[in-house]
Amino acid sequence: MEINFLAVLVAALSSFVVGFVWYNPKVFGTIWMNEIGMTEESAKKGNMAKIFGLTFVFAFMLAFIMMPLTIHQFGALGMVGGDESKALPSYAAFMSDYQDAFRTFKHGALHGFMSGLFIALPVVATNSLFEQKSFKYVAITSGYWIVVMTLMGAIICGWK
Repeated sequence: MEINFLAVLVAALSSFVVGFVWYNPKVFGTIWMNEIGMTEESAKKGNMAKIFGLTFVFAFMLAFIMMPLTIHQFGALGMVGGDESKALPSYAAFMSDYQDAFRTFKHGALHGFMSGLFIALPVVATNSLFEQKSFKYVAITSGYWIVVMTLMGAIICGWK
C-alpha cells in the first residue's frame, strides 16, 4: 500500500479549517479564552510563525497515523512485515479481494471519531484534571479534537 501524501496534507490542513471555525469568538473562542485566562492582548504576543508552523507539523503527524487507524488493509500489510515483496501469494490474493473494502469516507469518519473519543478525550481530560482546568475547557478542547480526527479519518480512508 502506498501512502497518499496528498490526502495526509489535506487532512492536516483540515485541522486549521476546523480550528478557525471552532475557536471563532462567535463559536467557542471566547469561552475557551476565558477558561484558560487568555486575553486578546496576550494572544497577540505569541510567535504566530512558531505556533502555526508547529501546529501544522503536529497535524501532519496526526493525519499520518490516521492511516493505520482507519484503513484496515494496513493491518494486513503489518502482518507481512510491511514489505509486500516478501509476502506470500496469499497476501496478494487477499489484497486483490479486499483492496477497497471499507475504504469510504463514512467508514474513515467512524474510525476517526472513535480515535478522537478513545484517544484524544482521555488525553485532554487527564491533563486537564492535573492542570485543574474546567469541564468547559475539556469539552471544548476534546470536542475540537474529536471533530478533527473524524474529518481526518474520513479524508484519509475515503481518498483512494
